[in-house]
Amino acid sequence: MSIFKKLTLLFILSFVLMTIIGLWIDNINSKRVDNFAKEKYLKVIDDIFKNIENKNYLDSLILKNGLEKVNSLDENSLEIIYFQDSTFGNISILKYKSSNIYILKIGYLDEQYIFKTLDEQSLSDKTILNALVFLDISVLLLIFLYILKLLTPLKTITKDIKTFANGNLSTRINIKSDDEIGTLANSFNSMASSLENSIKTREELLRDIGHELRTPIAKGKFAIEKIDNFSQKELLKKIFYDLESLTNELIELEKLNITKLNLTIFSAETLVLESLGKLYLEDETKVDIEISEDFKIEADLDYLSVALKNLIDNALKYAISLPIVIKVCKDEISVLNNGEKLSKDFEYYLKPFTQELVQRDGFGLGLSIVKKIIDRHNFKLTYTYENDFNTFRIIFK
Repeated sequence: MSIFKKLTLLFILSFVLMTIIGLWIDNINSKRVDNFAKEKYLKVIDDIFKNIENKNYLDSLILKNGLEKVNSLDENSLEIIYFQDSTFGNISILKYKSSNIYILKIGYLDEQYIFKTLDEQSLSDKTILNALVFLDISVLLLIFLYILKLLTPLKTITKDIKTFANGNLSTRINIKSDDEIGTLANSFNSMASSLENSIKTREELLRDIGHELRTPIAKGKFAIEKIDNFSQKELLKKIFYDLESLTNELIELEKLNITKLNLTIFSAETLVLESLGKLYLEDETKVDIEISEDFKIEADLDYLSVALKNLIDNALKYAISLPIVIKVCKDEISVLNNGEKLSKDFEYYLKPFTQELVQRDGFGLGLSIVKKIIDRHNFKLTYTYENDFNTFRIIFK
């Protein structure tokens, strides 16, 4: 889970908790205010009830307690806080659901008196408390947004690092700040510049070496044709052929470190046919193809066909009996041959210049190239030996 998702989850949990606490405090405060109002206005109602015939004293009570006579009420917007019947009538205290405005309702004989009042102090206390809770939630939101703003450059850094890792060596992080994130961006840019210069220097050196090697090899191959001794001629041809193959494989192995992949979508069957095409097989009966379920692959067709070609080539070289088998099933391509089990761990053969038998042709670079191509695509290469068959399998998911 990313840092941004973790922060969002923490904020949501904190926000929900603060909201629950705020509602709980508001509920407790409302009950406290209602109890306070009930105690206060029961005394006022009792005093009014006792002096309801004394108009002058009643007017002074109304003025003293800040009451206001009301002629009609909207009963739907009121809730009952207190109600009591008496010998000569009834009394009730009601409250508007959306505010702290209370209604004193007094029924005396056939007459009814309705007064409206406002518990200003209690209302003020409640408003302040609710405002503090709201302020707390707002501050929490602002802190969350500020942290997201601080961490937003990390997305840019992550994106640029991935771009650099995928082969775009000119990528630099354009972040100017004086904090740790700015220091990280500057450190990456310095490292990227150093690596780019180093890789370009190595690439130029390798290209120059390849060019310089090919020239004497070509001259040597041309000079061989003038030799009359057949055995010496064939030996020299073999030597120059090996030098040329080694040079090409070393250059190809090095190019895999710096070349950007050309990703396209193609079928597994297309990959198999492309790989066989690179082998130039004269006898097609040496290979048996079994496609049980074709599937789509997103990869560099040229490089991936080189990897599969190397696996097929090795299978042909080391097979005790033919044909070898290429199997295509869901998200997997397997190359099987009837042969001896590898004498060492599979990882050993994935290193450059390692092979099973020294007398075999080649330089032990084939599987190393396969491994690099598979790793560049984030696919998986496995090996098993069962029922006298070596199985090399490329897993695409």
